[in-house]
Amino acid sequence: MSKVSTDQKKIDWLLNHAVENVYPDKEAVRERLIKGEALTVYYGIDPTGPSLHLGHLITMRKLSELQELGHKVILLIGDFTAMIGDPTDKSAVRKQLTREEVLENCKRYKEQASRVLDFTGANPVEIKFNNDWLGKMMFADVVTLASHFTVQQMAERDMFANRIKEGKPVHLHEFLYPLMQGYDSVAMDVDGEIGGNDQTFNMLAGRTLLKEIKHKDKFVITNKLLVDPSGKKMGKTEGNMIAMTDSPEDMYGKLMSWSDDMIVPAFELCTDLTSAEIHDIKTAVKEGENPMKFKKDLALSIVTWLAGSEAGERAATQFSSVHQKGEKPDVIETVSLGKKEIPLIDALVESGLCASRSDARRQIEQKGIRVADKLIDDVKATLNLDASPLLIQKGKRHFVNVTL
Repeated sequence: MSKVSTDQKKIDWLLNHAVENVYPDKEAVRERLIKGEALTVYYGIDPTGPSLHLGHLITMRKLSELQELGHKVILLIGDFTAMIGDPTDKSAVRKQLTREEVLENCKRYKEQASRVLDFTGANPVEIKFNNDWLGKMMFADVVTLASHFTVQQMAERDMFANRIKEGKPVHLHEFLYPLMQGYDSVAMDVDGEIGGNDQTFNMLAGRTLLKEIKHKDKFVITNKLLVDPSGKKMGKTEGNMIAMTDSPEDMYGKLMSWSDDMIVPAFELCTDLTSAEIHDIKTAVKEGENPMKFKKDLALSIVTWLAGSEAGERAATQFSSVHQKGEKPDVIETVSLGKKEIPLIDALVESGLCASRSDARRQIEQKGIRVADKLIDDVKATLNLDASPLLIQKGKRHFVNVTL
């Protein structure tokens, strides 16, 4: 274990930059950090999909700051809680996942998280799985755990209160979710937890359990969330996430598609710019300077952070060529379909341009598909690959060559 640093500048940055709230309070946590006590802090992720996204890595930046200060950090994979389904911000019950689905989803999490966290060296991040303790609990254990909370406490959560008001069902297993996540803190005997501010209720449940069961005070740091202009967080559910499985070019393109209102918040959450520098950007945009320049700087900065400087420069160059100059990218993937004649809908799905047949049909009907630079709006169209490869374009920035 590396020596714990008490660098006050780094501690102040940790507790203030992109932070929403600190529990019990900022001064109490600062005092613990300045004492040089070796602390154990974790961040938990439920593997509900195969890819981490930008929101996850924003929170991991906070975890990495603690790692750099020399504290022990844990990346917790919620392989048990993912099967329950976190009800946070949900207007309806989540689809429950099987254990097989959960384990398949998290196969590449360590690889993706390594873009931010260090799993090697003198102070490596430790990965844990909460099925190791939650999966072994007896029914009597769950009853005892539930005795620490009241129905009124659970019903106060906004999403539950709203559903009850609207006459929508709230399932009993959803009430149990905060208990399970809260028990993670007890099982790992941690000193602190970091997460998005949408997880405040669940993280404070852990604080309550740790205090009552082990008489230990856990601190909680909640970071601000990156949200769109409607207030919805960026993520899998909203369909606007930057996934770690995206190519650098797709990441850059998605970032450039964000509204101008997201530029300043994204600079705060995704970069190391100071408050003064971010204020200057906000002022410049407000006074009429073209936000495109700042958005390009933001996109380049984020893609460089996630994929490296070479990939960032390449993505920026391609965006300029494809989107602003109307040119095709220099490198276009070629996919073999294995058929001489194939319905266009099938070609779109098999080439990976569309996620499903319904998506392909919608893209064609909305005049978003070109074949050999010709617009195709007939959902019954068939491709002949005699003269392959054949260039298919979806929208403005997705290209693929299909061949026999």
